[in-house]
Amino acid sequence: MKAANGLDWAASWRIARRDLHAGFRGLRLLFICLLLGVTTLAAIGSLTASITGELAVRGRTLLGGDIEVAMSQRETSPEEHRAFETLGTVSDTIRTRAMARGPAASAARAGAAEAVLTELKGVDRAYPLYGSLRLAQGAYRPLAPDSVLIDRALADRLIVRPGDRLHYGEADFRIAGIIAEEPDRVGEGFTLGPVAIVSLEGLKRTQLLLPGALYETKYRIRAGPGIDPARAVASLKRSYKSAGWQYKDRDHAAPGAERFFERMGQFLALIGLAALVIAGIGVSNGVDSYLALKRDSIGTLKILGATSANIARIYLLQIGAVALLAITAGLVLGAVLPIALVALAHNLLPVQPGFRLFPLPLAVSAAYGLLIALAFALPPLARARSQPVAAQFRGIVDRAARVDRRTLALVAVAAMLVVLLALATARDPVFAGIVLGSVAAVLLLLLAVGSAVRWLAARLPRPRRPLLRLAIANLHRPGAQTVALVIALGLALTLFVTLAAIQTSLSAEIERSVPKRAPNQFVLDIPSESRARFVAIVHTAAPEARLNIVPSLRGTITAYRGIRVADLRQLPEGAWFLRGERGVTYSDVVPQGSEVVAGAWWPSDYSGPPLVSLDREAADVLGLRVGDTLTVSVLGREIEARIASLRRVNWRTMGFNYVLVFSPNALIDAPHSLTSTIDIDTAHEGAVSRSLLAAFPSASIISVKDVIGQVSDTLNQMATAILLCASVAILAGIAVLVGAIAASRQARSYDSVILKTLGATRRQILAAQGMEYALLAALLAALAFALGIGAAWYVIVKLFEFGWAPDWWIVLGTLFGGAALTLGIGLLGSLPLLSVRPAEALRRV
Repeated sequence: MKAANGLDWAASWRIARRDLHAGFRGLRLLFICLLLGVTTLAAIGSLTASITGELAVRGRTLLGGDIEVAMSQRETSPEEHRAFETLGTVSDTIRTRAMARGPAASAARAGAAEAVLTELKGVDRAYPLYGSLRLAQGAYRPLAPDSVLIDRALADRLIVRPGDRLHYGEADFRIAGIIAEEPDRVGEGFTLGPVAIVSLEGLKRTQLLLPGALYETKYRIRAGPGIDPARAVASLKRSYKSAGWQYKDRDHAAPGAERFFERMGQFLALIGLAALVIAGIGVSNGVDSYLALKRDSIGTLKILGATSANIARIYLLQIGAVALLAITAGLVLGAVLPIALVALAHNLLPVQPGFRLFPLPLAVSAAYGLLIALAFALPPLARARSQPVAAQFRGIVDRAARVDRRTLALVAVAAMLVVLLALATARDPVFAGIVLGSVAAVLLLLLAVGSAVRWLAARLPRPRRPLLRLAIANLHRPGAQTVALVIALGLALTLFVTLAAIQTSLSAEIERSVPKRAPNQFVLDIPSESRARFVAIVHTAAPEARLNIVPSLRGTITAYRGIRVADLRQLPEGAWFLRGERGVTYSDVVPQGSEVVAGAWWPSDYSGPPLVSLDREAADVLGLRVGDTLTVSVLGREIEARIASLRRVNWRTMGFNYVLVFSPNALIDAPHSLTSTIDIDTAHEGAVSRSLLAAFPSASIISVKDVIGQVSDTLNQMATAILLCASVAILAGIAVLVGAIAASRQARSYDSVILKTLGATRRQILAAQGMEYALLAALLAALAFALGIGAAWYVIVKLFEFGWAPDWWIVLGTLFGGAALTLGIGLLGSLPLLSVRPAEALRRV
């Protein structure tokens, strides 16, 4: 169909296709920017969907059943167990922390540990209900009471193999095999050591499950015909409101892992979207540069009768074809990259998903790419089509052009659709809105700064030094890309500062987490009646030892201020302490590391109704005050206590910090054990551990340095993920810089030729451009520092809830290094202009 005034779409496409065949060079920046952004978004979305999808598909295997009911420090009564049996087949498991000790011959081997903290799990004959427990050699069969299966890591640390003996508590076991895959490993949650599996009968032989010992019992249920797991869980919650049990079903087998990957995926996706928006500026510069190269062709077409609409149609088809090619390539790369990422992060992921296509993240990424391309390509295209013929041929020295209202309206619609799409697909729309608003605010600020720099440069007194005068003139001359350069340099420097501040703050988090005088060891499951004996043994092995001994129990908050937690559709924001069981204790004095900020502590001889002291931050989250009530289920019995005080808890003491501390009369009669920190000289750690394990076989000893190592690994992994994704944003910023240089190539070529004709050397021309970039970098350094520090502070303090302590010297060094890098890129982009021959260039003017 022919257009009303000129070329139809078919004819326009023929011209566009021939022009593309003649040379793709001018649109390479458009291609690279879109490819970079779409690939990042598609890869992040596909990887997140792959992991969370695998967690959902393998829910019953990861959980070990269709339903799981967990409780601490006790097992079910016969009546409660029969209630589970009415729902289907039941498998009982008990998990506790215990020290594994190898035979004497093993301990004598070079490098073998004397004792290793492990997660010891007792299983019944029905285990596992789903999936299979795979061994390195042979097939799994129900275990005899004196057999144990161990993780490869435990075998390596104790230097033992199948057939050797292993000691737990009061019992010896024969190693029956090495675990290759534990089907319900992800559903078990966080562990502090390698896993060992024994039978329930074997676990009882160890005598580790003494009254008050810290252990967790889990009942997995394979639902019978017609039993809906979600409804069954709801029924159990109604029937056993005060039991304090924790429930999972196959649709939410690993809620912690799901939450982590969904939130991390959203955070990285928003960084990717920000990178794509930044790359959009590069798209605009690339299109502007391309259309500048086509200025003669556009002028010729107009002379031959082509209308502005024809020009827009031809070059819109070209730009659209390249954009579609870039987006398609980005989607293909984004779909297959998760395979490589899963392979690289093999040991860091809870599941190993196979290759699958996820249409939703790919469609969302494609939509982002199209909208960004449209929003940033339309303005330069509108300027090109609206210029008169005479202006086209004088474009090097006369860049006057305008963007019509219709184009501005289309750009606004595209931007609005990007925001709506981001909010509609975000897990947390408020957070997504904050990120997008921040990106828009930074871009607008840099746009305003660029315009101000250009305005100010035109009004400054002319310096006497010719090169400096030329550098300042370059900031405001016709065709100057000052605004684009300010945006490019500002974004690049801001991202360098942001990454440096985040990285150094995460590193400092480890150092701050360990006080200058932190305890060396934690000791769990000390019999409550053996306190004096424990103190004597430690002081015999290490007279200088400092101890902090506290009673230890597990409890679940079931109600607060009359509100049942089970009845809440969604937990309040920040109420992590309502999710599962927490450690509770009692004390007649204010615990170490705590300070009473409201109310008063109870007298040491208090004997009235139960009282509790609550962490102030937890109280703020729940809206609780002194005098309100709190109900906690401990050992299956609900205790309603009045809040007597609120405490400020120093969570960084590496000591015992509890959200809930009860008055002694509330819990002293409940079966419980003691827990202690030991602060000793490192030379005495081995002697103390040997003495304690000989006297208390049921005790578990945790090395603080092992805990710090796990925390450090987690933070390093987070930092690596942020670095990799933010690197895309840095590359996008560099692409914007390259685009700005490309967009001014013709004008700078013209300037270079004129200066050469007047006698300027290549070194002088390059020095003038270097001064121009240096002036911009110097002006932007303070702004980039402030913006980068603000962004890093939000990520560290508000998102990750860590302490804020960047290394300012490293941050400043990164800022200056980034400025030098961007300055070098600018000068490298200017080198080809120095080789332009005056005669050839002047013939094109």
